[in-house]
Amino acid sequence: MIRATWNGTVIAESDDTVIVEGNHYFPLASVDPTLIRPTDTHTVCPWKGTASYYDIAVDGETNADAAWYYPTPKAAANEITGRVAFWRGVVVESV
Repeated sequence: MIRATWNGTVIAESDDTVIVEGNHYFPLASVDPTLIRPTDTHTVCPWKGTASYYDIAVDGETNADAAWYYPTPKAAANEITGRVAFWRGVVVESV
């Protein structure tokens, strides 16, 4: 089981993650929807496509753009469709 936590709160937990470039991509269904909010941030990866971001909000604190996903990844990254990855202090570990 892989777990993502921030400020001691579980953001996502799954035994079905996909690892790409060292990042665990969790199924969106495994992410607590009460803890994430979409943002207007977007970045472009040459081989994965355009990423969108979520803020993570826990106990009144916000970790801006700490989760990302590819709404319509390029064919080379099709395996991360419907999945979310984390950074910016979110701890991702095997439990």
